[in-house]
Amino acid sequence: MQPEITYTPSLKQRTTLRLGGTAIAEVLLSTDSHFAQLSDLLKKLGGRPFVLGRGSNILANDGELPLVLLRLQCTDKPTLLDADESCALISVSGDVPLPVLLSYAAEQGLGGLEGLAGIPGTLGGAVAMNAGSFGSEIGNFLTEVEFYAPETGLFRKSKHEINPMYRNFSFSGQESAAWHIICRATLKLPRKDPEAVRAQMQANFQKKQATQPLSAASAGCAFKNPSPEFPAGLLLERCGFKGKKLGGMMFSPLHANFLVNQGNGTSAQAMELLNAAKNTVKKNFGIDLELEVKTIP
Repeated sequence: MQPEITYTPSLKQRTTLRLGGTAIAEVLLSTDSHFAQLSDLLKKLGGRPFVLGRGSNILANDGELPLVLLRLQCTDKPTLLDADESCALISVSGDVPLPVLLSYAAEQGLGGLEGLAGIPGTLGGAVAMNAGSFGSEIGNFLTEVEFYAPETGLFRKSKHEINPMYRNFSFSGQESAAWHIICRATLKLPRKDPEAVRAQMQANFQKKQATQPLSAASAGCAFKNPSPEFPAGLLLERCGFKGKKLGGMMFSPLHANFLVNQGNGTSAQAMELLNAAKNTVKKNFGIDLELEVKTIP
């Protein structure tokens, strides 16, 4: 049975920034047999493969894009693998939304992920970006990750072979040279009181809600923080970019490091605004800001 294929899918409809043109096709992968067929299928479709989750960290160009979108569609819930009085091992599919994972953790009384409250996206995207806040990152809790790479097929890496970094992720071995899909991860989480976990998640969410445009059409933080002393939002605010607009795009009045689509923005406007911000920070502070949002040319 072949994977489900959608032709000319819209990136605008598949990214939280609500920007982007159309790709060649979208392939939904839900079984091992789908992965076995993927190499031949990509040759037939042409274009460059691009792994997409919920599109929460993506700025895609307008127009026709020479891409084939690859998306997991396993619909598995987090699964308890093993547990004792102090911790538990859980297996999570790469397409599980982070709010679903956090809800499961709270119900089971598993801590460690409270800092992810309010972060959109999937488990796969969170691992790929080593997502985190409030001093906690998901990479701290990984024990094993299952990948697909075109050269090797499905394979696993243990915690000793993976290297979570600030908003980045890598692993050892020859497979790391190629593009890959994060299919599943095993997390080791400490046991905590369920009500305490739930309360901390809610408190973290409320803090973010007060300072970040969580309900807006945004891709999250536009730039990585150069250092704790000089976070990107502070630098951008000091350069006058908080609330600054260009066409339908704007840096949020709540947080200067969040780029927001007001409804009629374009990718060209977004890139122009990002470049202006980067150049101004460089001129005023001598600091080169690095994009956190992933651009699709």
